[in-house]
Formats: sequence, structure tokens, C-alpha cells
Amino acid sequence: MRTVEIVSGARHEDILDSVRAYHREFPDKPFVPGSTPILASGAVLNEDDRVAMVSAALDMRIAAGTIARKFERQFARSLGIRKAHLTNSGSSANLLALSALTSPMLEERRLQPGDEVITVAAGFPTTVNPILQNGLVPVFVDVDLATGNTTADRIAAAIGPRTRAIMVAHALGNPFPAAEVRELADEHELFVVEDNCDALGSTYRGRLTGTFGDLSTVSFYPAHHITMGEGGCVMTDNVVLARIVESLRDWGRDCWCEPGEDDRCHLRFKQSMGTLPAGYDHKYIFSHVGYNLKTTDVQAALGLSQLQRLPEFTATRKHNWRRLYAGLEGTEGLELPEATEGSDPSWFGFPMTVAQDAPFTRRELISFLDGRRIGTRLLFAGNLTRHPAYLEREYRVSGDLTNSDIVTERTFWVGVYPGISDEMVDYVVESIREFVKGAVR
Repeated sequence: MRTVEIVSGARHEDILDSVRAYHREFPDKPFVPGSTPILASGAVLNEDDRVAMVSAALDMRIAAGTIARKFERQFARSLGIRKAHLTNSGSSANLLALSALTSPMLEERRLQPGDEVITVAAGFPTTVNPILQNGLVPVFVDVDLATGNTTADRIAAAIGPRTRAIMVAHALGNPFPAAEVRELADEHELFVVEDNCDALGSTYRGRLTGTFGDLSTVSFYPAHHITMGEGGCVMTDNVVLARIVESLRDWGRDCWCEPGEDDRCHLRFKQSMGTLPAGYDHKYIFSHVGYNLKTTDVQAALGLSQLQRLPEFTATRKHNWRRLYAGLEGTEGLELPEATEGSDPSWFGFPMTVAQDAPFTRRELISFLDGRRIGTRLLFAGNLTRHPAYLEREYRVSGDLTNSDIVTERTFWVGVYPGISDEMVDYVVESIREFVKGAVR
């Protein structure tokens, strides 16, 4: 048996050496302006990433197991948070985080159907959908155009007698005023769900985003700061909330054994719950109406490899944003973004708003950039209340949504992700300036 293990291990390493050699057969191609696509976002994968995935596949790590648990521990440690639970997407992470607040385990603090959750109108649907999916009522607030974020004052004005929670995303990596929102929530005994999917590595007042909420979420979709292909994570320092998230993710079961374990609590056949027979198998007792939202070890292996590169990716995103800003500053007809005061964003993108009196439209500029193979994106859904999916849903609006409408009509963004080189950034700047110069004449 020992001989077989040695031979098997040697063969494993031989295969991985071949994978490295295979990866090197595909060197990066030189940038050709107007021909090479400049994507708005994307994954940056290297030799180590490919090897990590193949190694997990060779070991037949086809479900969530030891590698997923290792990622959860390392990721939680990287943020200084007590618990992290890996899931199959950032959207699922948001669903789990908000759903956790409706758990009977929270007793009188649990959110009940009809309770209100404050959020922003200008954003991505998966920050809002879990509110509706749990029978709760979104309360929409507006944003500032310069930062893309709402403010503590807007949130304070939105608080009503049925308000129980705040669920807000950091816009394109730019932090909302998380410390002030946290203080406001504590004052009014509200939960905070911090959607950190676009802001991994950002800081506010010197503290990492994703550490201010009762629960926070991250996405590992290829567009985001690190990737697993698909994947997400829910983080919390609250062990009760962590236990609820784990239960909801894993079918709603009450048992917390790892896959393959049978009796971690030593009470498998010694408990009485619900109206089940005394001593019913704890592995098949369900305390929540849950889901199966787990991921796999192959994805987690990629995540572990990518996590080592997060500081490098963060630095490149900041560099590309600064280079774009320096190149576009003063461009007529464009309103450029601002970092939230006291923040250091790990930017997801570089947003711009076409001025109301500009001699060109957003559509004309985007069409020009598309012709040069420069990718653009709108600021996600813009004003969500204007979309077909939400027209007949129950919600409340606090104040007006003037800036959310401007975002819908005049804002877009270009990429800053680490796959974009200085040469690409300069070409984007040159192209925008050329278009504006022609339009202004």
C-alpha cells in the first residue's frame, strides 16, 4: 500500500507538471488597439489557478469538503471575521444573509412579513430581491451621483415604525458611509446586511468593508475581485447568525456535522425536536425551510489560489482607476466619480455620468466605444422601481429618486479590472477624449 501511495503521488505531480507546461503554451497576446477587446470586467487566471483546479479534480473533490472548509477559514481570517460560509453565488449569499434575519432562532428580533428593509433604488436586483422573497417591504432611498452611494441622512429619514433592517451594497467598490450607517442601525436596533460583492479589499475609515454589517456578503463570479467561476460567501461575527446561515444553506437541517461525519455533537439519537419521536436521527431534523446552496471543492481550490493574489488585484484596480481619472479629468460633458470621504476603494469599475447639457448622449458615446472594442456597462439596473419585475411589488420610497433616474438615463462605466494594462487604459482615455472633441465642435 505504501508503494502504491508513493507511485500515485508521483503520478499526481507529473500530471500537474504537465498542466503547468500546457498553461505556458498560451502566452498573453500583445494589445492591438481597436482589435483586442478591452472588457469591462473579467477573471485574471494564471498557472497556479489552473493547477489548483486540476489537483482538486484529480482527487475527485466533487462536493463541498475539506478544501471548501479551508477556504472559509482563510477567507474569514483575511477579513478578521469570525465565520464565513461558502455558497454557490453572491446572489445566494444575499438570499442567505437576509433570510437568516427571519429565523425563529432570533425570537422577538426576527423579521416578519411586512417589516421594512431600507435599501437603494439604483443598484443590482440581488440586493433587493431577497427582501421581497421573504415577504418584506423594500424602502428605497436615493444616491449621490458623485459616489453612487446613499448617505446616512437619507437612511435616517427613511426609518419608520416598521423598519427592521438596512441592506445596502457598496457601489462599484466605492464604500457607502458604513460606520455612520452602523451607528444609526445600533441607535434604532436595526440589522445591517452589508453587500460587499463589488468591494472586496475596500476600506472605510481604515477598516475593511464587509466588517460593518451583522452579516456581509461577497461574490466570486468572474467579474469580481477574486473568482471561483461561480461562488459567494456570507460572513458574520455572530455565532447564532452563522449557525442559521449554515442551516439555510444546507437544506435547513439542524445538524452541523461535516459531510461524512455522523455524530459530532454526540447527541445524534438523544434529542427531541418538534413533534418527532424522541431520539429521532439528528442528521434528518430540519429547523429551517432551507435550500441546497453549497459549492464544490474544485471551485474552492480556485478560490484559495485567487485569494493569494487579492492584494495584487486590489493594487491594480486602484492604479487603473487613478490612471483613468488623471486622463479624463476636465473632459467636457462628463461628470467623473469621487471616492466616498474617508474611504480607499478597491474599485469594481470607473463610472461616468454624461452631463445634462453635454452635446452628446450616453448611447452615442457607448456606441463609439463599442466600435473600438471598449467594453462598457450601465450602472446595473439604474432605478429598480422602473423595471417590469417591480412595478406591481409592494415597496415604499423615501424622499425622491432624482439621482437614481439620472443614473438610469446618463451613467455608465468602463473597466479597471487587473486584466487591463496601462496601454489599454490610455487607449480608453484617448478614445473618449477623441469622441468628446468631435462632438463638441
